[in-house]
Amino acid sequence: MLAASPTPVAENVALADAIDRVLAEPVAAVRDQPPFNSSAMDGWAIRGEGDAFKIVGESAAGHGYRQTLLAGQAVRIFTGAPVPPGADRVVIQEEAAREGGLVRISASDGAPTYIRERGLDFRAGVVLLERGSRMDAWRLSLAASAGRANLAVSRRPKVAVLSTGEEIVAAGASPGPDQIFDSATPALIALIEAWGGDVERLPHTGDDAPIIRNTVRSASSDLIVTLGGASVGDHDLVKPALAELGLMLSVETVRLRPGKPTWFGILGDGRRVLGLPGNPASALVCAELFLRPLLMAMQGGDPVLPLVGARVAKPLSANGPREHWARARLFHRDGGLFVEAMTDQDSSLISVFAQAGALIRHPIGSPAVEAGTLVEVLLLDRR
Repeated sequence: MLAASPTPVAENVALADAIDRVLAEPVAAVRDQPPFNSSAMDGWAIRGEGDAFKIVGESAAGHGYRQTLLAGQAVRIFTGAPVPPGADRVVIQEEAAREGGLVRISASDGAPTYIRERGLDFRAGVVLLERGSRMDAWRLSLAASAGRANLAVSRRPKVAVLSTGEEIVAAGASPGPDQIFDSATPALIALIEAWGGDVERLPHTGDDAPIIRNTVRSASSDLIVTLGGASVGDHDLVKPALAELGLMLSVETVRLRPGKPTWFGILGDGRRVLGLPGNPASALVCAELFLRPLLMAMQGGDPVLPLVGARVAKPLSANGPREHWARARLFHRDGGLFVEAMTDQDSSLISVFAQAGALIRHPIGSPAVEAGTLVEVLLLDRR
């Protein structure tokens, strides 16, 4: 799937619009930060030794004192203000007292200078953010500190979502006696948007191959994600329908539980298609494992799954021939991170997924796992 990922396309956006976007080029500093020696505290900038200094001016943030201090002189200074040329140190105001035109200090000889050196944070020319970095609030702040009003970021991948199945109706509609509400599509759309995709929800097609084919043909997207119709039953019509659009499969199925029917291919016109199972939990697990990395790669970001280590609170039974990603509760105990697999892992249970905070990775053929054993887990974003 990653090998078939299209090359990201760059576009320039305003700094404020770059949140959650992936950088298409590195961000380098154009000047030192801070660009001058600055005061770390409110107090007095002084030059020389002694306990009394003549006050000659003031240095405030944005309005520095530009004359060179002579020995025995002091300037009132505030946090972030430029330190005047010639000053040796800043005495904090708690260790000084003003007496008319003099300031008397009581600071010891070993007191800090309270001067932030020019370039303490970063130097001009240093790369602050690498290409492929995903912009969060902190990185946005760093780019702003480098003076960047605009950033080159990867264009959001256009993703079309198609749900199939005669048994599915949208939430809020009136279901028939043999129908259920569509719980997977809204969740999938929310995940795609959180992962940087620009989503188009295609009309629900039911189990009608010509409608499926025509709906996909008319979609304007880089990636099409289908829900349902992915297995090999008489009503699983997505792959046969898309074969008429030149579908070439590169992944026919996955050795995974839940989510074995997941598939991936490329249409004759070059658009990629990811087929997810119809069961909501299966679809969302496979979205975390395959769609999320794919969208990261399409934006030039890091597609590696962010796995962490945690200890299982209860034993896990031996696993079979398919890798199992078990929905689990996540909690801290005795200073450590623990996970506990949910009792029921049925792939249709949305209530279980709503309570889960992580997925436990249980490799193919792995033996039983005792309580307290360290395992790999994928954290779910439960903001």
